[in-house]
Amino acid sequence: MAFTLSWLDQSRTLPDQHERHSVDGPHAHDSRFATTLRARRANSHMKIAGMASNRGRNLMNIADRTPGGAEFSVVLSNDPTAPVLEKAADRNIPAVAVERLDDESRREHEQRVLDALDDFEFDLVCLDGYMRILSDTFLDAAPTTLNVHPSLLPSFPGMDAWGDALDAGVDVTGCTVHVVTDATDENGDPVHEQVDGGPVVTQEPIPVFEGDTTGDLKDRILYQGEFKAYPRAVKWFAEDRVAVDYEENTVSVAGDTGGDLPGRLLQSEDRAADLRYGENPHQDAAVYADNTTEEASVVHADQLNEGAKALSYNNYNDADGALNLIKEFDDPAAAVIKHTNPAGCATADTLAEAYADALSTDAKSAFGGIVALNRECDEETATQIIDSFKEVVVAPGYTDDALETLFEKENLRVLDVSDQYEVSETHTEKKLVGGRLVQERDTQSLTADDLEVVTEREPSDEQIESMLFAWQTIKHVKSNAIVFADGTETVGVGAGQVSRVDAVEIAGMKAEKDAEGKSPEGAVMASDAFFPFPDGIEKAAEAGIEAVIQPGGSKNDDMVIEAADEHDMAMVMTGQRAFRHD
Repeated sequence: MAFTLSWLDQSRTLPDQHERHSVDGPHAHDSRFATTLRARRANSHMKIAGMASNRGRNLMNIADRTPGGAEFSVVLSNDPTAPVLEKAADRNIPAVAVERLDDESRREHEQRVLDALDDFEFDLVCLDGYMRILSDTFLDAAPTTLNVHPSLLPSFPGMDAWGDALDAGVDVTGCTVHVVTDATDENGDPVHEQVDGGPVVTQEPIPVFEGDTTGDLKDRILYQGEFKAYPRAVKWFAEDRVAVDYEENTVSVAGDTGGDLPGRLLQSEDRAADLRYGENPHQDAAVYADNTTEEASVVHADQLNEGAKALSYNNYNDADGALNLIKEFDDPAAAVIKHTNPAGCATADTLAEAYADALSTDAKSAFGGIVALNRECDEETATQIIDSFKEVVVAPGYTDDALETLFEKENLRVLDVSDQYEVSETHTEKKLVGGRLVQERDTQSLTADDLEVVTEREPSDEQIESMLFAWQTIKHVKSNAIVFADGTETVGVGAGQVSRVDAVEIAGMKAEKDAEGKSPEGAVMASDAFFPFPDGIEKAAEAGIEAVIQPGGSKNDDMVIEAADEHDMAMVMTGQRAFRHD
């Protein structure tokens, strides 16, 4: 027969089903395979034989996705009317039907199945609703055989896993991809307690909701569970990452070792609240909570004025950005955020001074913004906050007088967060259509020793302090980003531009037109990425900037440094950038 083995050293022997092996069948040493051991090789794609009794939707999903390059060489059914045969033919996959005869035993039928597959080469067998329990007649002759079962085995084996899960009242069920092992006795009759008992390759949890019907749950497990788990398992086999230990009834997958960026990303969060709407009124929205989070979080914040309207989607997003910004600083700090960008940020000796300095950067843009503080809010600060319209204030506590003052504004949402600013959420993520991006959180915090002076002019100690403040702030400004700062307060912010020189011009314009009692003259400039051309430095010089902090790394660094020297600017390079694209 033309079954072939898959990606491993064919010189080793596999004495019996209890030896550890990769994608090969447990009796792959059988001589009937000897002529095919080296016939196909390293650069060929894994071939699959699919077997189903009905629609075979998992098989067609795998065929369409070709995980790891795996391809079907044949699809077989024990029902000549099974829709899977037509679906396979539509995809130019050979389709075969082998119906069990009335007087035919299980083993006799399996032998005819093997004979029908004789002309096809394959390395893996994938079952999908194949309504026959397979015996050793098939399993000993075939390569590794996989099946997908609609529950988290060993829970709810058998024919009605969906109904069993609903009857048990569980909150979570799912699916399991497992290796098929012999569950028959010496006569070929099923041993029911051994069915669905083979080594587990992978599982996918699926929630069970109040009011679910069997049909609801069946569809959710198929589309959200099986359509993820089965291609994942096939991909692992195609990449030669799987080892099956039949004696221990376990499967190990190379590289699936967890860590900060695991091979599989599974998460479960509970809906904390329905929101009035999303970013726009025509969009439904909700907020979900991770109840294991230790770090100060707006999701877990108490809203102290319960009579005020609830937070919106945009409120949560902006408040999170504001809180993350003020976590950067040890000194009393305040930030005003608008559309996830800082309208102003400052540190000072007192919280009230920090807020006044932050607000005066761009009081016009701060209208309707979010205020975040890194100290208990006192009455003096609260009085300044309510002097103009704000949506939300976030702080780690409030004095009684401050609360009385803030509550004068009926719809100013007052959020009380913890003072736990040490990073516990080490990674951030962004949901994409069809997946998600996950990255380490940007926790960089530079010191003077990290800065390389590249100009003839050396920065003063005061300028270095201001540049470091601007650098910690610019991490929270949408790229392309420019921040002008004087001391430890912002003077002008240019955010979210597609051209860096435009960001410089906007920061200068905001500093000249909208900053109150501030000037870019003599200030420092931070850039979240290198300057590709000297034009940004030219514009900064026109605004009066005297010192620059930037990553460096452009092929035009020499030209940029030369421009800074021509304008008697000090410039330092960090060697690392601070993009924020979300």
